[in-house]
Amino acid sequence: MNEKPLRIIAVITARGGSKGLPGKNIIDLAGKPLLAYTVEAALQSRYVETTVVSTDDEKIREVALAAGAEAPFLRPAELASDTAHSPDVVSHAVEYYEKRDGKDYDLTVMLQPTSPFRTGRHIDEAIEKFLEDRTLDSLISIKKQDYPPWWMFTTEGARLRPAFHFKDGVNVFNLERQEFPTVYRPNGAIYVTWREYLKKTGSIVNPENNGYYVMSEADSIDIDLKADLYAAEYEMQLRLGNTVT
Repeated sequence: MNEKPLRIIAVITARGGSKGLPGKNIIDLAGKPLLAYTVEAALQSRYVETTVVSTDDEKIREVALAAGAEAPFLRPAELASDTAHSPDVVSHAVEYYEKRDGKDYDLTVMLQPTSPFRTGRHIDEAIEKFLEDRTLDSLISIKKQDYPPWWMFTTEGARLRPAFHFKDGVNVFNLERQEFPTVYRPNGAIYVTWREYLKKTGSIVNPENNGYYVMSEADSIDIDLKADLYAAEYEMQLRLGNTVT
């Protein structure tokens, strides 16, 4: 990364409405609003030039500003509903800055505020890994999935049907977990995308040309429900060196 620095913008998506855990984006975690952890991570990055929080909520905007992020607008209503898509939210924020400043960005990094253990180091390593192969359109952070998806089913009437095909003639219930391939799933912490790809396709992920950055189970904690918050509080106390009972 010794050539001309790329212009990179981090967009933190933090709308006000949350049904699973009301107010989750600014809920307290170890004495700090949840959103603040993601803002601090973006600000710690050596590569991110602009850190912006896109929200429709004034309280969230105030927390974002206090944490050091930029939040020059409130997201329009059509981008704040349950059905609003993240790529549209990211595009709106990036277009706002490009129009305002008259300069284009090269990379977009979407960060969800529900991943408090994702750090500036993680962001930088993800960006570096993405730039190792510039033919990629996107990169996402992932974590190992311990439960084999071939043991998952859909229902059809009174019967179970395999959700995923494994191998012809193989009864998956005769296999041990270790006999399945290692699989991963997105952890929601980091999404890196070429700005040009986002502009052309309206997407932040190309599943056919997508890189990956592996994170640990603990660093991948994603707070969507009360149980997730309890897990994050437990992990935070461990990291602070406090005795947990």
